[in-house]
Amino acid sequence: MADGSARQTGIALTDRQRIAWLRLIRSDNVGPATFRDLINHCGSAENALAMLPELSARGGATRSIRVASVSDAERELEMVQRHGARFLGIGEPDYPPALRQIDGAPPLLAVKGNLSEATRPSFGVVGSRNASISGAKFAAMIARDGGRAGYTITSGLARGIDTAAHRASLPTGTIAVLAGGLDQPYPPENIPLLDEITQGSGLAISEMPFGWEPRARDFPRRNRLISGITLGVVVIEAAERSGSLITARMAAEFGRLVFAVPGSPLDPRCQGTNGLLKQGAIVTTGSQDVLDGLAPLSQLDLFDGPMVEEPGRSGVPMLPPDDDDRSIIVSALGPTPVDVDDIIRHTGLAASSVYLVLLELDLAGRLHRHVGGLVSLAMEH
Repeated sequence: MADGSARQTGIALTDRQRIAWLRLIRSDNVGPATFRDLINHCGSAENALAMLPELSARGGATRSIRVASVSDAERELEMVQRHGARFLGIGEPDYPPALRQIDGAPPLLAVKGNLSEATRPSFGVVGSRNASISGAKFAAMIARDGGRAGYTITSGLARGIDTAAHRASLPTGTIAVLAGGLDQPYPPENIPLLDEITQGSGLAISEMPFGWEPRARDFPRRNRLISGITLGVVVIEAAERSGSLITARMAAEFGRLVFAVPGSPLDPRCQGTNGLLKQGAIVTTGSQDVLDGLAPLSQLDLFDGPMVEEPGRSGVPMLPPDDDDRSIIVSALGPTPVDVDDIIRHTGLAASSVYLVLLELDLAGRLHRHVGGLVSLAMEH
């Protein structure tokens, strides 16, 4: 049985810091990894905001970087509060502990509902939007039994398998991860389900701004969150080119368990899940397969992940490398993704200098970040 009593660690952001964090993550060219590097270099979000123009200019930006204004951040914060939601920082006690462990975890999450669900052990249930009756029943059974065993059930609020999993775990606790803003749930017919989740014992989570309508490219980001929040993911009925397979792949990359329910070779909805089994996913024919697989993981201490910023810290930015060192680092980069450690070894320069130049290039829009912490130079048109 999962231990539902989570040990919470972290320090709450002040209102001023929350505004600064929101401004920073909403500024141009600032993603989760860049956000973390900026805090590490500048010491605080406020310092980072002041340094954005200079850093991007040093990286070779051809135009001035857009920095989100205080009024923009206050307006979004007001909208979030009006909807009964709030922003949660990665270093705060209620931030999902397993998510904190992944590379490039979102520094800020918009959350609405019962925050205690965020820190309980969780597993994901995902699968076909066009689910069969038996697939939906199986999803409900897994979710119900998982909830009774002390797990929060996490899914993506989609039709089919997701809906069945959320409904079955409403009494015990479920997390709905959205691809758009919390006020833009998709599909629209699941708005009543989302209301049941957030007004009951469940929680809704999104990393996107309020008002953001989900687009096709936002769903893989949502799937990444599902994989990051959970200890493992159960895939039920996934076609060969299914978003659920993206969730499973990311879960494996994060060191999570991947469970797959076998299906008929004649059913196109099962080709993806059967493929996962060939690749080594855990054969799942009942709830106990999931509970037995997760039991050792649910005892792990997930609360020692990296904190992006210690409130009250005031770092002193280090001096930038000279032009010669910067040229050496840029020359070491190309269109092929490389490991940052390889750049450090190849150039023989200090790691701090390499990271700072990569940060400058990133803010200038001249760097691509890839899975596994790899980087490449954006080719100029």
